[in-house]
Amino acid sequence: MTINEIQDEIVEEFLELDDWMDRYQLLIDMGSEQEPLPERYKTEQNLIDGCQSRVWLQADLVDGRVHFQAESDALIVKGIVTLLLRVFNDQTPQDILSADLYFIERIGLREHLSPTRSNGLLAMLKQMKMYALAFSTKLS
Repeated sequence: MTINEIQDEIVEEFLELDDWMDRYQLLIDMGSEQEPLPERYKTEQNLIDGCQSRVWLQADLVDGRVHFQAESDALIVKGIVTLLLRVFNDQTPQDILSADLYFIERIGLREHLSPTRSNGLLAMLKQMKMYALAFSTKLS
């Protein structure tokens, strides 16, 4: 699936729920279903700067696509990182770098996050794009 097809799916899932408490619960449920990050990746190097909660992000280049794994120690943040993984996981570095992430605005996520969580979301996005950039230079 393309990044935009995945984003459209997410928008559809969230817009089915009218209440933001239900949307938060959906985020928490998504995070709960996420595979736990192997302990070997829970290192200082994989911690994302700028997140109030602890968020670990591991990225590997596999067959020309970026494979992400992540985890957080906070329920809602784990749900947010799960959404980002769903969008970016196993996409090409170039697709990640050129992606227009419209789902965040369309589901109203940014406006319903506290300033610290919003900063954390931006930090996660920045780190994922940095990995994609590093991998794209390896491929060229």
